[in-house]
Amino acid sequence: MVELKVRKFGNSLGVVLPKEVIHRLNTSDGEPLFLIEAADGSYRLTPFDPAFEKKMTKAEGIIRRYRNALHTLAK
Repeated sequence: MVELKVRKFGNSLGVVLPKEVIHRLNTSDGEPLFLIEAADGSYRLTPFDPAFEKKMTKAEGIIRRYRNALHTLAK
C-alpha cells in the first residue's frame, strides 16, 4: 500500500506519485493516466485507456470474422 497526500496545486488539488509507482505504471511526465471507477465504488489508476480496449475487442472480432478476406487483401 502506498499512502498519498492530497496537495494544492494552484487552484486545483492533486497527488504526487512516488518513483516506484511511476515505474510500475510504466509511465512518465506528460503521459495520460486513467482513473477508473469499479462497480464496488473503488478506483483503479491505469495507463491504459479503457475506451481503446473496447475498440480493440471489436476490431479483434472483425479480424476473426473476415480473416480470409483480410489475408487475401494483404497479398
